[in-house]
Amino acid sequence: MIALVTGAGSGIGAAIARRLAADGHKVAVNDLTIDAADQTVAQITAAGGQARAYAADVSNEDQVNAMVAGITADMAAPEILVNNAGFGHQARFTDIEPAMFDKIFAVHVRGNYLCTRACLPAMLAKGQGHIVNIASQLGQVGGVELVHYAGAKAAVIGMTKSLAREVSDKGVRVNAVAPGPINTPLVEALSEDWKAAKRAELPLGRFGQSDEVGGVVAFLISDDAALFVGQTLGPNSGDVML
Repeated sequence: MIALVTGAGSGIGAAIARRLAADGHKVAVNDLTIDAADQTVAQITAAGGQARAYAADVSNEDQVNAMVAGITADMAAPEILVNNAGFGHQARFTDIEPAMFDKIFAVHVRGNYLCTRACLPAMLAKGQGHIVNIASQLGQVGGVELVHYAGAKAAVIGMTKSLAREVSDKGVRVNAVAPGPINTPLVEALSEDWKAAKRAELPLGRFGQSDEVGGVVAFLISDDAALFVGQTLGPNSGDVML
């Protein structure tokens, strides 16, 4: 299958792209810059996989539409979409500027909507497809100094459930993954005090690795997950237990 993974130039997105390529999928690697996407493509091709790089700002409708049109022309319409693009920002609620609040929602929520909107029609026409939205456990429980981020990730979970109710009977399965703290540049950018306190809360006692999230995504698009629709799986070191 053709898989589009957004925000795949590093961290969780890169790990997901590598795993899907290792499983035999052709991967369209998206990131904000072509250089970042190229780095992941190089890792995939060095391991014998197939991938191409595409630069686009997922919050920009024209860029998203052009990217999906390019993928379709170069390979085929994506049958797998992993909405992973995102970034972190830490601040007390009263210190969050409106521009930053809007940017968080533009990338995480609007970006999810635009990429899904661009890819879904071809999936519906074929009667087959997989959409996996990368949320966060913070969208389930909230987080101090992360109101805007947690709010955006909660929106992603709500979108996942709602879209799954619309399209599951049409052959398109929609699910979400809500990782806990993962050792990525996004988490590394948070304060040392926050990381130390968070690590102490986790029953597993450690943050996860990006490849561990990649495995969860690989499961959700496999036949073994045929009954999973509108679900939010939590590789979160025990931070959230459902």
